[in-house]
Amino acid sequence: MRITSQLICQAADQLKGFVGLNRKTGQYIVRFSEDSFGMDVADDGIIPVSEFVWAPGPDQGMTLKRELIQLLLDQNIDDRINVTEPLRVYMNRRDVPEILAQRSLVQG
Repeated sequence: MRITSQLICQAADQLKGFVGLNRKTGQYIVRFSEDSFGMDVADDGIIPVSEFVWAPGPDQGMTLKRELIQLLLDQNIDDRINVTEPLRVYMNRRDVPEILAQRSLVQG
């Protein structure tokens, strides 16, 4: 199977769970319900994992950040957050620049 940037972007959009910055420890934590963070994460700081891995890039584009994906991988819950092969290939291919994409909300 040939891994394309489109497949990598789709894999990023299919990540599950939520990320919040723990105010006490300064570390990002992953939970599978917005309600399970408790008082250590501000409600307005809870982000879906599929959005967390994207950061603003140039010209209103978004960059798929390896550094943010690595924060998730370091928690060793790959199966639960739905890390699939295209994202693993992306993380292993440091010789390829980070993906820059134009993203938009699709009404479903």
